[in-house]
Amino acid sequence: MRIKNIALIATVLVPSLVLAGHGEHHDISMFNSDFFYRVLNFSIFAALIYYLVANPIKAFFVGRSQGIANRLEEIEAKLQASKNERLLAEENLVKAEERAKEILLDAGNEAKILSANISEKNDATLLQLEKQAREKQELEAKKATRATINSLLNDGFGNDDIAVDESKVVSLISNKVA
Repeated sequence: MRIKNIALIATVLVPSLVLAGHGEHHDISMFNSDFFYRVLNFSIFAALIYYLVANPIKAFFVGRSQGIANRLEEIEAKLQASKNERLLAEENLVKAEERAKEILLDAGNEAKILSANISEKNDATLLQLEKQAREKQELEAKKATRATINSLLNDGFGNDDIAVDESKVVSLISNKVA
């Protein structure tokens, strides 16, 4: 109740003091000018502007901060996904390198086996060719010997040079048969 009385007195007394005129001419100072009214009007205007604009501005900034937070979360999720993909790619790279080493080792072993097989086949072919060459040389030597003997026998002796009688022919044939 005391507050009500003070408020009532203030509402009646303050305008009376402010609006009371003094009837005399005096200099304009801060106390006797309309400065306080202008400050009061500006305060009321500022309070109305605050009342009307404060909630939308707050909502705008809250929404913007939420949007930024959401984008930050999305970026962090993408970053985590890219880190996971990088780790997966590194694991795949390690596996691929190991597989490449295995392939190179297998290829080397296969090359050794193939070269050994080719070498064995070449050795066998060389031995066979050498054998065939020896046989051919022996055959040619026999042919040359026969040809030489035939030419000597045919050219070197004539029927007149050999005196063969029947007893010699019979003995030669019997020796041949036996």
